[in-house]
Amino acid sequence: MPDFFFILGAAAFLAGLIDAVVGGGGLIQIPALFAALPNTAPATLLGTSKLAGVWGTGAAAISFARRVRIEWGTAAPASAAAFALAFLGAYTVTHIPPDFIRKLLPFILVAVAGYTFMRKDFGSIHKPLHNGMKEKVIAVAIGGSIGFYDGFFGPGTGSFLVFLFIRFFGFDFLGASAVAKIVNVACNFAALLWFGYSGHLLWQLGLLMAMCNVAGSVVGSNLAIRRGSEFVRVVFLYVVSALILKTGYDAFFK
Repeated sequence: MPDFFFILGAAAFLAGLIDAVVGGGGLIQIPALFAALPNTAPATLLGTSKLAGVWGTGAAAISFARRVRIEWGTAAPASAAAFALAFLGAYTVTHIPPDFIRKLLPFILVAVAGYTFMRKDFGSIHKPLHNGMKEKVIAVAIGGSIGFYDGFFGPGTGSFLVFLFIRFFGFDFLGASAVAKIVNVACNFAALLWFGYSGHLLWQLGLLMAMCNVAGSVVGSNLAIRRGSEFVRVVFLYVVSALILKTGYDAFFK
């Protein structure tokens, strides 16, 4: 077994742990893949990351569903829209480089971090704002737009979902993270279908990383549920700050 398998397995475990709490596991997993396999096509590395991530996110979603109330009125339509648009995003990234989004992303993340930091009560109370058709329409808009982004580029998808579910639905951090996991499973699975169909997968490596990702996800989801929304908020701010640094460097200094 190549030495980089052990390195990528460790990266997948840590990515699964972080992703289960608040999203952003791609911050660890994707750069590790690019560093370990520099001569492999980017679409293949993204596809392999999706293969690992879909299992880890699925495990986290199951852990949350067993112990946290899932707002299915939001989660179901958002997941359906995310599935459809993530597939389109994955198809697009195999044809068009995501250079524009790469340069715009750090500025969006700065706005997200600033808003969350300035509003100390943001995500502290779970008080859903919408129901009925309005809830479904907003959920489809969020799920579809973030789903396309996830299939097309991906870094920070889980964190964006958490932020938007708090901002537009009034969820607390724990409730938003739970719904985000459901939607993220749909995103990852849809993108994985296209990457698999188009041959952009390293199956052996991806399945090894999937096992490690699942282990990390179980640890991370149990930690989030036990420690509650305030803990998730703190981790969210750290992850978004790290994403700002990483995406800013990638966009302007590489």
